Amino acid sequence: MDLAKLNDRGLVLVGAGKMGGALLDGWLARGLDPASAHVIDPKPDPRWAARGVNVNADPPADPAVLVLAVKPQMMGDVLPTLAAWGQGRTLVVSVAAGTRIKTLESSFPAAPIVRAMPNTPAAIGQGITAVAGNARADAAAMDLAAALMGAVGQVVQLDDEAQIDAVTGLSGSGPAYVFHLIEALAEAGVAVGLPADTAMTLARATVAGAGALALSGDETPAKLREAVTSPAGTTAAGLAVLMDPDAGLRPLIARTVAAATDRARELAQ
Repeated sequence: MDLAKLNDRGLVLVGAGKMGGALLDGWLARGLDPASAHVIDPKPDPRWAARGVNVNADPPADPAVLVLAVKPQMMGDVLPTLAAWGQGRTLVVSVAAGTRIKTLESSFPAAPIVRAMPNTPAAIGQGITAVAGNARADAAAMDLAAALMGAVGQVVQLDDEAQIDAVTGLSGSGPAYVFHLIEALAEAGVAVGLPADTAMTLARATVAGAGALALSGDETPAKLREAVTSPAGTTAAGLAVLMDPDAGLRPLIARTVAAATDRARELAQ
């Protein structure tokens, strides 16, 4: 979808921090007129005004989209101030972690609402976002939400909002797991004799390259793993440890994602 189609009625972004700012960068790059973008933020980055975006000015009375990108703990204060846009013509998209659709519906009772769960690689346009809508979010609303979130990476549509907690445990928290893997690989390299800076360079590039390779074609991760693994070779020796059914990576990752998912359910409001 061409985001320039939003230019007539405009878009309001509440919260232009790291995630909101990454989204706005992506929208502008995809054709949103800066004059049609309205940012509400207590401490806005000066670059938005310099690019022609309306910052803390009077927003349109009937914007096409309202995007909520504030921290979850701020939602209780913010939502009552935005209720005028909940009459049904404005699509409400929330990227606030832990704020359920039913909470948003209390302020926007007639609005189509889409809840989105992006992750931090969105900051460089390499994120992935899962979206789920309420009963009023029809196919056109979901397509528009997907186009908005697609400005910072891939988008998947969920069957049910309840799945967002699992998304949080997998891809929302997942970058931190990968960063820790890089740390662990680098430390292991030092333990077997590499200088620390060399080990970190190798670990970062290995994880980044493997991820890019996994995305580059149709081969499954299993096929890619098998292509690296010669019988009785060095990779096979390492994988024998990593793929141990009891103490290897699979059961560890399963517990990790389950713990994060459980915590997401506990924190949601």
